[in-house]
Amino acid sequence: MIAIGCDHAGVEMKKAVIEALSEKGFEFKDMGTDGEPCDYPVIAEAVCGLVTSGECEKGILICGTGIGMSIAANKINGIRAALCSDSFSTKFTRLHNDSNVMCMGARTLGCGLACELAEIFVTTGFEGGRHQRRIDLVSDIEARN
Repeated sequence: MIAIGCDHAGVEMKKAVIEALSEKGFEFKDMGTDGEPCDYPVIAEAVCGLVTSGECEKGILICGTGIGMSIAANKINGIRAALCSDSFSTKFTRLHNDSNVMCMGARTLGCGLACELAEIFVTTGFEGGRHQRRIDLVSDIEARN
């Protein structure tokens, strides 16, 4: 299960991602919005809560640039959110950083690219190994602060 949410800028992109990945067998828990103006931190917290609770394996957040969602998501313990705008970075944020939330900008990406990036994000695994040690160091920083 994938948690997904957007602010009012990302509604069309969210719909496109859900449609494209649903056709490939992925299921979603949609945390809104469906068009009404909203505050992106509220949506980010709702999606990330589903990820940290284990109810959803990964999360996808969409706002105008993806930056606000990324900032808000990374305030939540246990979340490693990455702003994704190209296939290489999207692939490697999963392989090396074990990112569990991707953020995208509806005003900076087209829906076609967003769907491609979302598929890369949800289908790419974490390599572990030396990268796990680094994730543990990040978790230590999080625990101290």
